Amino acid sequence: MRRPLAVLAALVVAACTSPSPVPSAPGPSSVATSASSPSPTPTPPPTASPEPTATPEPTAPPPTVIQLIGSKLMVAMDGTTPSAALLKRIRQGKIGGVILFDKNLTTEAALIALTRQLQAAATAGGQPRLLISTDQEGGSVKRLPWAPPTLSPPQMGQAGSVTTAWQQGELTGAALLRDGINLDLGPVADVPISTSSFMYQQGRTWSFSAATTTSMADAFAGGLLDGGGVAAMKHFPGLGYALRNTDLNVVTITATKAQLDAGLDPYRGMGLGTASSGPGLGMVMLSNAWYTAYDRANAAGWSHAIGTTLLRDEIGFNGITITDSLNGIGEAMGVPAKTLAIKAAAAGTDMILLTGPEASTSAAYTALVAALNDGTIPRSVLEASYDRILALRLALAG
Repeated sequence: MRRPLAVLAALVVAACTSPSPVPSAPGPSSVATSASSPSPTPTPPPTASPEPTATPEPTAPPPTVIQLIGSKLMVAMDGTTPSAALLKRIRQGKIGGVILFDKNLTTEAALIALTRQLQAAATAGGQPRLLISTDQEGGSVKRLPWAPPTLSPPQMGQAGSVTTAWQQGELTGAALLRDGINLDLGPVADVPISTSSFMYQQGRTWSFSAATTTSMADAFAGGLLDGGGVAAMKHFPGLGYALRNTDLNVVTITATKAQLDAGLDPYRGMGLGTASSGPGLGMVMLSNAWYTAYDRANAAGWSHAIGTTLLRDEIGFNGITITDSLNGIGEAMGVPAKTLAIKAAAAGTDMILLTGPEASTSAAYTALVAALNDGTIPRSVLEASYDRILALRLALAG
């Protein structure tokens, strides 16, 4: 049996300190005996036990092609109830979010049943919670007539109360979440330069003042967070100079960087939400306009110079970017929405909003997969987007 180290140490100390007896005068026989006796073998020091090797943490497998492409897509549904094909795509992970319009809504009870059905499909497929969105800005754009906000952006901007804007946002976020909607595609943060701005004419802006717009939009977005929702501030880098509807027209804004700078203030002041920090100020919608000061070749939704260099590198935003709907602008350009979706994905835009028929959004998924496989879209770009999207979806309330 192996001796304890303490016992062995005591024995070694005793062997080194005990006095030797005084020998008597040796006789011939004793001299011979002494000369032939071997010296005692010293006790070897104990061998230290090896340190246990730490077990490496298991690493998650890389995302699949389905995950990389599917998580990017926020799509519309055709009717008031989800089709079997749409639910199958959700179960398979081929959809990351659904946007709801007036055509999808009847009553609040029906909406709750609908959103539960959508989330149940995601759960059945082992997918993270689905992003379910709508446009609940207040005033002229308010998909849920029974839900807050009870004041429009122009009304709140005229009142000038940050507290009121925050409370309206909080009530809105809570009401949407009760109905199963976890993402509000708002608030609008565009600063109109005149009454000719189409956003002003639609009654969707807070004020002609960049400072007022910043404080109101940021407060409303913060209220949405407190209410348990996610805010998608829009339309970066600003539609204040746009005189025509960018959902229906090709609009090029020729203002200088200095002229456009005030329109960036709401994004500078919004707290720079991050996808990993959980729901809240974690999403920015990119506009469908062209800005010659930043990128003459591409609209913001598929511009690396705007969505990455300006928004991420210069302003410091770390959350999720999403295109505005690519269907209307695609029609105005005479280009299929799936072609613009590929350009947006390659530019690094995280999510792609497609509001066409379900069959067309399924075709866009197929086109994006092909673009990944042939190298048009770098896998590394998709993986960076996937990580941000997944972090937000895992943090969703409800």
